[in-house]
Amino acid sequence: MTDTEALSAALAPIAAGRATARLEGSRASIVLDVTGLAEATREELEADIRRVAGALPGIEEVRVLMTSERRTRRLIAVASGKGGVGKSTVAANLAIALQRRGRKVGLVDADIYGPSQPRLLGVEGVKPQARDKVLLPVKTRFGVPMLSMGGLVAEGQAIAWRGPMAGGALGQLVDADWGETDLLVLDLPPGTGDVQLTMIQKHKPAGAVIVSTPQDLALIDATRAIDLFNKAGIPVIGLVENMSGYACPHCGEVSDPFGAGGAEAAAAKLGIPFLGRVPLEMAIRVASDAGEPPAAGNGPEGEVFAGLAGQVDDWLRR
Repeated sequence: MTDTEALSAALAPIAAGRATARLEGSRASIVLDVTGLAEATREELEADIRRVAGALPGIEEVRVLMTSERRTRRLIAVASGKGGVGKSTVAANLAIALQRRGRKVGLVDADIYGPSQPRLLGVEGVKPQARDKVLLPVKTRFGVPMLSMGGLVAEGQAIAWRGPMAGGALGQLVDADWGETDLLVLDLPPGTGDVQLTMIQKHKPAGAVIVSTPQDLALIDATRAIDLFNKAGIPVIGLVENMSGYACPHCGEVSDPFGAGGAEAAAAKLGIPFLGRVPLEMAIRVASDAGEPPAAGNGPEGEVFAGLAGQVDDWLRR
């Protein structure tokens, strides 16, 4: 006949210190700590525990109670002062490049009114599931789980919400069941409105990456975004210059339709790091529209984002 000590010993090799067992007659009650485990890992562990416990002599019923402590995750905000500067493309590729460096990364499409991450990550039409009223991130083939309002509303449907509703939606995305993820990249909407304020007040990012094109108008708005984070006490990791230079695919000549060097000069003036340039490349646009982020490949376009992720990763370690 099995006793509590024998039950605990049988579970030890698979539970790795996460299970506390008690035997009451023929019923085994097991409390399982699943803090930080992904959903699939939790389900597999629970099944193993039920199988091992149920096979012991005299045990006819196995009850498993799973508990979890709130996991502390760091958040990196990717922001811009205006729309159309490629912020979402940078956010998606940054998340993937950080994951390839060994980070356990999730991506939150916090651009409530203009979600684009489902397209960028190739999961359009995939609806997130929920458990106990908590959202479960959508799995992508790039190893970066993602949540977006784009997965919760019909394609093409306008999201006409006032500030409190948008802020509430952001909270559901950030507070989802992210499992083992320890870093969330937030793709924020452009500007300095309600969603940004809610994010700063309730979720306090560890730092912010600002994206701008080289043109003066974009840099003026980027400066406003930087000022918002400075006033809120959120460190600005640095400034990325997107759409920086276009190489003609026929003759190779490089032109600068949006100007050149403006973001680097602005970063120096503002006293923040300049993280680098992302060129205006047809290959990046085509890959992004196809749901194949360049950072997931090994081409020259991916190397640009790998360099950006390296600097962000170094900043996080410091």
